[in-house]
Amino acid sequence: MKKVALVAHDARKPIMVDWVGRNLDIFRQLDLVATGTTGKVLLEHYPELRLERLESGPRGGDQQVGALIVANAIDVLFFFIDPLTPMPHDVDVKALLRLAILYDVPCACSPRAADIVLESVRRAQARRMGQQPASPAAFRRT
Repeated sequence: MKKVALVAHDARKPIMVDWVGRNLDIFRQLDLVATGTTGKVLLEHYPELRLERLESGPRGGDQQVGALIVANAIDVLFFFIDPLTPMPHDVDVKALLRLAILYDVPCACSPRAADIVLESVRRAQARRMGQQPASPAAFRRT
């Protein structure tokens, strides 16, 4: 696995922090990249993560993640978007999502969708290590 990208709008950062915390067992094994403020908040809570911080989204971080996607350096994008707050950098958000689709990078924009995508990452990691994948708990709604 290359890198996993983590991005969260301000109102969704606490949700991202909680979600990553519930999945620390896998995130401790992965190389992560995050936009600036998302990365800062995650590292404040989980300093043990191998996380590269880029610029904040409005300062070019979304575009940096997009460039990594184009360079084939990102395997999965977790982008917790705030659907209720207008974003001044909305064009950057759309461009990032467009690149994820164009380059066929799995992208999850909500915790439940992220659980399902992360389950496939867990299974791939387990197969790579010669282990039997665990039961797909992510598919059960809680």
